[in-house]
Amino acid sequence: MRRLLASSIAFSVGVACATALALPLTLPAAAATASPATSRAGSVPAAARHDLPGSTRSLPLRPLGPRARDRAIGSPAAGELGLTRRDVRHFSMVGVVWDNPDTALHGRVQVRTRATGSRVRSGWQSLETHNDDAADPGTAERTSGRVSGSTAPLWVGDSDGVEVRVRAEGGIRTKASAPATRAAAPASALPSGLRLELVDPGGDGDGDGEGDGEAGAALQGMSADAPRTGTLGEESAETLAASAANAGLAPLGATEIPALGRAATEREVWSLGEGELTSSQRAKPYIGPRPRIITRRGWGADERLREKGFVYTKKVKVAFVHHTSSGNGYSCSQAASVIRGIYRYHVRSMGWRDIGYNFLVDKCGNIYEGRAGGVAKAVLGAHTLGFNGNSMGVAVLGSFGAHKPPAAALRAISRLTAWKLGLYGANPRGKAYLKSGGGNLYRKGKNVRLNVISGHRDGFATACPGTQLYRKLGTARSTAARYQGR
Repeated sequence: MRRLLASSIAFSVGVACATALALPLTLPAAAATASPATSRAGSVPAAARHDLPGSTRSLPLRPLGPRARDRAIGSPAAGELGLTRRDVRHFSMVGVVWDNPDTALHGRVQVRTRATGSRVRSGWQSLETHNDDAADPGTAERTSGRVSGSTAPLWVGDSDGVEVRVRAEGGIRTKASAPATRAAAPASALPSGLRLELVDPGGDGDGDGEGDGEAGAALQGMSADAPRTGTLGEESAETLAASAANAGLAPLGATEIPALGRAATEREVWSLGEGELTSSQRAKPYIGPRPRIITRRGWGADERLREKGFVYTKKVKVAFVHHTSSGNGYSCSQAASVIRGIYRYHVRSMGWRDIGYNFLVDKCGNIYEGRAGGVAKAVLGAHTLGFNGNSMGVAVLGSFGAHKPPAAALRAISRLTAWKLGLYGANPRGKAYLKSGGGNLYRKGKNVRLNVISGHRDGFATACPGTQLYRKLGTARSTAARYQGR
């Protein structure tokens, strides 16, 4: 069945792309006129209608303090690195990266920024230093040679001034090693190659991608991406392929996949051919109504950033819930920009093949397609190190260690998992086994029994998805099961 499914996927994508490349298509009427739903907090912009070049700029961190002149730039022996107050070209998201992805940063990373057009600087804001979303050890994505260590990105809104400080508070440790075997380095040690990433997600602005002053050399060859166009026939092959991967759910070039009722969703199970449901399960499936999903075109993904092609696993047995740790200071009308920033940060700054999450959810309950390859398919993500195979990652935009997640976001998680897990016969209130690919909780090769809806911390020693969101997963399981008719 899997061979048949793979063939049908390849055929449908190939035909759709060939057709799109052969004809000077404009957007299908359904896609051109579709407008994402409006929530109480604002509407989601139709990002595909705008030019969205964006840019990423990298500034190497320098030693701070009275003896800074005596320290080598970027030396791991320097106990405090950073950048003094400076003006820069506009950006909306920040993060700090370093050379070795297997080295964790033990310390505190803080930034403060200045809103564009203002003379007032923000207070110091902390970045989450343990960014444990990652591809599995030993995979092509993890061993590409382009992957960097990183903090979580922080959304700060449109800004043109920045200041950063990184202070060591412990030793270096290896993420993939067990806690008992982590070797501590001197307390003053910081990872090598620390640099600040300034991300302009694109939109109304048109960042040029050039470096500012001392960072210019580090950004040679990283020019801004060419503007998008509004005609589908003029898009890149990658854009067409990403859209065609959702064939059967929405027209080519659609900015959203509309919601379906229960009866229509059950009929669709037969036509999709996804998962490994038996004939009896297809005749009476436990599946939630398909929720509305904003496509990659809908949130403005520049498909030329990611690697070509898609990577699939066999099925979806577990859904891991995450938070992005990017802060809660965004409006729902800015959510598409936040996602474009995370996408660019994952690919350009961290070195992944695409955005790591399979789906994202904003505070108003809007659901977004994440990693390319088709929302109904078992797309391999980079979200839970050691457990990316046969799973999916759902990330809520925001930070939920101290803040409670919005009810709308929780409902969206339940609706999404009820549908997607239902395609593969999974019970949201059940358990499933996944084989560990290696991590800091479970050795490689160990079969681990997990909740079908799990938090990131269930597969990796991390604070994600935040204490407040993690506490609500029991409710999400019950609600998703109810949506499935269980």
